[in-house]
Amino acid sequence: MTVLVFLDPEFPEGRLAEADVPQLRATDLGATRGDGIFESMLAVDGAARKMEAHLDRMESSAQALDLIAPERETWERAVATALRELTVREGNGEAVVKLLLTRGAEGADSPTAWVAASPVPAGSRERTADGLAVLLLDRGYDSTLADRAPWLLLGAKTLSYAVNMAALRYAKANGADDVIFTSSDGKVLEGPTSSVILAVEEDGQKTLLTPELESGILPGTTQRALFDAAEAAGWARGYGPLEPAHLMEADAVWLVSSIRLLAPVTSIDGTPISSSPALTEELTALLRGAL
Repeated sequence: MTVLVFLDPEFPEGRLAEADVPQLRATDLGATRGDGIFESMLAVDGAARKMEAHLDRMESSAQALDLIAPERETWERAVATALRELTVREGNGEAVVKLLLTRGAEGADSPTAWVAASPVPAGSRERTADGLAVLLLDRGYDSTLADRAPWLLLGAKTLSYAVNMAALRYAKANGADDVIFTSSDGKVLEGPTSSVILAVEEDGQKTLLTPELESGILPGTTQRALFDAAEAAGWARGYGPLEPAHLMEADAVWLVSSIRLLAPVTSIDGTPISSSPALTEELTALLRGAL
């Protein structure tokens, strides 16, 4: 069950559309060239979580692509419409809410924008509860490229996810569950659909670490929410640069995202690494309280 709501000037609250009939023009540049952006957020009992953070990142991505983005209030109204309709059809619960914006149909002078809301797939978190086997894959560029080549859109959440999906298929074909990308100069970057976080404890001080944003990774809304909550609970926090050795030596490593939340990593390139159910439980509780 998916609810679609298109942003339409003639419908201030958004225009409901059927998800099982064609809605997008075949010439839409989002479909033909991946020329667009998106956000995915979690909703619980009809309320979207971290919407401000997702809209902030949407605006940043739109600016990077020189896209004309709808006003925040327009997105908010469309999301509310989608979640109300989903609640009517499916009842309360957890939902995936996606905001999508393309440059529009070829030759048109206006973008295409819509919201898609659907229930969180059953068992999506349970499948990762026992831990993920991860491969390190070279992303093919060095960690300083973002500043030198802004046209590559590193750090923007674009619709061009073919490489990310290919990486996940490669991992599964080689007996792993997920991927952590590395740069050509040996720095840890991010997962295809997640941020990388690791924990270390020394002299009683617990610290969370994540790769530095300057390496061209996507700023993680869930990572930021977790860091803020952990800092308030007495954790220290820091930002890279990180290398694979840091992952192997950490007390625990997670892949984090808005829908999956914290997924513990238990092996990297076939080598078991330390994991901590207690830390996973503690940080999951902090994260849920921050959403």
